[in-house]
Amino acid sequence: MTVTAWVAVIVFATTYVLIASEKVHRVKAALGGAAIMLLVHATAAGSAFFSQESGVDWNVVFLLLGMMIIVGVLRQTGVFEYLAIWAAKRARGRPFRLMVLLLVITAAASALLDNVTTVLLIAPVTFLVCERLALPVAPFLIAEAMASNIGGTATLVGDPPNIIIASRAGLTFNDFLVHLTPLVIVLTAVFIGLCRLLFRKAFRYDPERAAEIMQLDERAAIEDKVMLVQSLSVLGVVIAAFVLHPVLHYEPSVVALLGAGLLVLVTKITADDALREVEWPTLVFFAGLFVMVGALVETGVIAQVSQAAAEATAGRPGVTTMVLLWASAGLSAIVDNIPYVATMSPIVADLAQHVPGDHNVLWWALALGADLGGNATAVGASANVVILGIAERNGTRISFWQFTKYGLVVTVVTVALCVPYLWLRYLL
Repeated sequence: MTVTAWVAVIVFATTYVLIASEKVHRVKAALGGAAIMLLVHATAAGSAFFSQESGVDWNVVFLLLGMMIIVGVLRQTGVFEYLAIWAAKRARGRPFRLMVLLLVITAAASALLDNVTTVLLIAPVTFLVCERLALPVAPFLIAEAMASNIGGTATLVGDPPNIIIASRAGLTFNDFLVHLTPLVIVLTAVFIGLCRLLFRKAFRYDPERAAEIMQLDERAAIEDKVMLVQSLSVLGVVIAAFVLHPVLHYEPSVVALLGAGLLVLVTKITADDALREVEWPTLVFFAGLFVMVGALVETGVIAQVSQAAAEATAGRPGVTTMVLLWASAGLSAIVDNIPYVATMSPIVADLAQHVPGDHNVLWWALALGADLGGNATAVGASANVVILGIAERNGTRISFWQFTKYGLVVTVVTVALCVPYLWLRYLL
């Protein structure tokens, strides 16, 4: 590697340590790291701000911005309070039943929406219902972020890396449904069982609060029915446009911005009120993180690591698949899985031409490793970062290690379950 590449690695590693140790606020660390990358010419303005391969992913940033505005308007209607009471009553105030309900909703929604949009919608409900039942909200938020990453693995539109893989490999929406959805259903069930063990101390049942919840009328929580109808109508159109992306060819970011603009236009909410709900620190953190990871792409660091792993397998299907699965999970825990998959895709395409048998197993290994590996750390997936930002904004701080100590367990178990699935279905 060149001197610049080594400097980029040192800067990234140092920044990561600062974020993990929480000696410096993650936004400051990401911005500082991005600034140094630009200063040492590990990347340049053109690459950092305009390159699709190594720049800020503006689709992610503006998708977040648009959905944050939509969610902010929805919050003012009282619909999240309604959903919180409804969920608590369906669970009869039992904490674990409530978590199961929320996780199933999150995983299912993440298969049709992107996982970031899902956690933006489910987090406000979680805060309200945990407050009603006097439950610690952090375990529920952490579990929901992980459920969104697992559920998003099931379909082409559920997680951005899947879109990249589908484009490069020529895979369809139905291919993902047939090959990944059955496994994801199993992984979700196993994950719910893990949550029963990992978060067992959080399931404190309070009979009095449960009884109070059962007496509430969720319909009384709706504060503005007209705005609710307007907001849900716009949200419905936005969700439909997400699902119909293969037909309409509108990027999710464009759909979210159009939806946000339309909602602000048709409702009585002011622009200032709408923008006040945006998690600006989260957006800035993403921008800084994208610049840093882009510098690793620009200097060839990610490509060299990926190429070395590919060469070590020497075209053996079983070894190639397993190395690809576990390496993708490990690297996606540290760097954002979008630039990682973008970098690995041409390498996997080349490997697929020299691997006997069903070469699509390599694409499924890449997708599973990249998507599930994002659960390992607090910065491994976009949904994780968003959850931490929402929690902090609402007065509940989730530390890097508080998330990661659970995430590592979940990642190892879920990725390990992918091993027999890939072997039995594609390699034997």
